[in-house]
Amino acid sequence: MQIRDLIERWVVYRDSMLWDKLRSVWHPDGIMTATWTQGPFVDFIKITQEGVKNGLNILHILGGSAIEVKGDYAVSITKLMILQRATLDGVRCDVTCYARHYDLWEKREGEWGLVHRATIADKDSIAPVNHGDAITLDRELLDRYPEEYRHLAYLQVKCGYEVSDDCPRLSGGRALDELYQKGADWLARGG
Repeated sequence: MQIRDLIERWVVYRDSMLWDKLRSVWHPDGIMTATWTQGPFVDFIKITQEGVKNGLNILHILGGSAIEVKGDYAVSITKLMILQRATLDGVRCDVTCYARHYDLWEKREGEWGLVHRATIADKDSIAPVNHGDAITLDRELLDRYPEEYRHLAYLQVKCGYEVSDDCPRLSGGRALDELYQKGADWLARGG
């Protein structure tokens, strides 16, 4: 229950731009891995803060969670939707990405905290906000990214972010295999 509460707090604090409260969910050495950022969570917060000042509009909607605890170590998988809005070539667009957060948690000095969060992409789509508008996507740029997050990557690249072409995704691959192995190794620490 404590971990599920932290999962919910992360989304509420992130989307409400309550940065100090968001920091409280993490352990100091926490790492955030998403399509457009890989590194210390404090860098993720700084990049997000700067983006918000420049019109970054990303929200999250949570679904169910599966949480496995062994001693002071835990792994959780939480279904979510990532909703991003931005302007592409003068047209306001929304991207919806169905995904999962894959989290490594540790209890330190009696308190659970997030140590690593990775996003696993399942599928996405893009649509103009005003349905009468039309968008034209650069097929070469779109095809650089896996099907599960190609529209999200497209929008983020057009917004100036560097996006990994090997994020964990539904169809598998090296990144997903490595993430699941990391989770298994993490739980094994708990005995």
